[in-house]
Amino acid sequence: MAERTRWDDRPVYVISVAAELAGVHPRTLRIYEAKGLIRPARRNHIRLFSERDVQRVRLIQYLTQQVGLNLAGVRLFLQIQERHEELFQWVLEWTEAGQDRRERRERR
Repeated sequence: MAERTRWDDRPVYVISVAAELAGVHPRTLRIYEAKGLIRPARRNHIRLFSERDVQRVRLIQYLTQQVGLNLAGVRLFLQIQERHEELFQWVLEWTEAGQDRRERRERR
């Protein structure tokens, strides 16, 4: 069975709309993409951004403007955040598997 896409992962916004929603210039989105900070989907050579992409751009703006990180620091922050999410998901799956094993033992 195919994994369902979260609603906020669906690429629906063209660059001008995504930029307006994030409060940045479209050129900023192109720069962030070139630096590997965002990865919009593409259809027929058109960038399409998801709600999650827009949220990520807002986070990048916050980290650069309010926290004072440069884009290299932002990249590192985002990598750590992604790794944290992966580890958290692994712990959840591991915990659920352990709970399933305990429940099976208790039923015996």
